Amino acid sequence: MIVMKLDIINLNNDITGQIDLHPEIFGLEPQEDILYKIIHWQLAKRRAGTHQVKERGDVRGSTRKIYKQKGTGKARHGAIRGAQFRGGGIIFGPHFRSHEYKINKKVRKLGLKFALSSKLKEVHLTIMDEFNLSSHKTADLKQKLGNFNAKSILIIDNNINENVKKSCANIHTINVLPVAGINVYDIIRHEKLIITVDALNAIKERLA
Repeated sequence: MIVMKLDIINLNNDITGQIDLHPEIFGLEPQEDILYKIIHWQLAKRRAGTHQVKERGDVRGSTRKIYKQKGTGKARHGAIRGAQFRGGGIIFGPHFRSHEYKINKKVRKLGLKFALSSKLKEVHLTIMDEFNLSSHKTADLKQKLGNFNAKSILIIDNNINENVKKSCANIHTINVLPVAGINVYDIIRHEKLIITVDALNAIKERLA
């Protein structure tokens, strides 16, 4: 088995040690079709599905035939609520429904491995000894993460510090997730991925 090593750093961007990465999680060649399927599935689950139109039976109006069938020289019509009239019902319009669909559990697991492997391959993965802040101020967090020169950062930690939650709340480009909440979409859409040592061990247990 190939041993993959990566430096462990602290919040000051100083190297504090090294850690072995599991090749079956971080050493795979990402497949774009699998990543696309997982992201499409995730976004479909998030859709509210509250779009709704009124059909012929839902709009206001009489059900009386507007004029006689023959002899008028006009087209044959029924009630005023038909779709061809202004204010009439909509034909084949969207209705309230769930957009969620099922996807194989093994494919979801594989997609997560591909997402993690892609971050390592792009040199956008950082392992940190811990991610704790003594202050909840946003400015302090910005100063600490300024060393990474990334447009967006996702932090994965097993035990998220309360100060980290508060300081991240005001920055839309920085997000923090527990190991239980990691997903392909959030990993891919952030430029930089920071994983603490505790979180990395939990990910190994979950995916290995």
